[in-house]
Amino acid sequence: MKSMQSSDKYLFLWILPFLFVIAFYFMMGDKPAVNVDSLDEKFVTLSNAHTNYCAAPNFLDSKSDDERLQGSCCSKMDFHRYTEQIEGLKQYSSMSVIPSDPYDVKVSLAKTLIDYDKKITLNPQQQEVYDKAMKMSDEGGPCCCKCWRWTAFEGQAKYLITEYNYNEKQIAKVWDLEDGCGGKGHEDHFEPKPS
Repeated sequence: MKSMQSSDKYLFLWILPFLFVIAFYFMMGDKPAVNVDSLDEKFVTLSNAHTNYCAAPNFLDSKSDDERLQGSCCSKMDFHRYTEQIEGLKQYSSMSVIPSDPYDVKVSLAKTLIDYDKKITLNPQQQEVYDKAMKMSDEGGPCCCKCWRWTAFEGQAKYLITEYNYNEKQIAKVWDLEDGCGGKGHEDHFEPKPS
């Protein structure tokens, strides 16, 4: 009888963690994939980070691939705009060349995109797409200033145009969503959108 109770006790201890997992699953229900509190915490962390700043592309040469470029390069981050960007970038989650967070970019991704900028040459029709995207984007290009982000996202655009046939609207949309300059929109930055 004692051995029976002992085995029941061990069985209960094995089943208990599974019961907790099932209970947690049902308690979560249909909540959104992005928890507002965790996004709020991430915003606080990133808005105080300073590993992303306006610097020429060669500043990445001294960084290891596993480092991250975090924070805004120019203006103070805006929480409402940040949530819009995170939500909008979800549609590109299957594309490794588009960051899921504009204020938290892997150095390895930035280096890859800068390499695309050096190696990919657009033909005249593709260059026209790129030029139109520049006029359509909120920042008047891939970034508000010609820093590492500009070069990286110029390379990204060349890749998307040549490999995925992205048009100017698609390029401008990606640039606007991954804008890491901060602020509520392009009007907060020191380089206005060209007319």
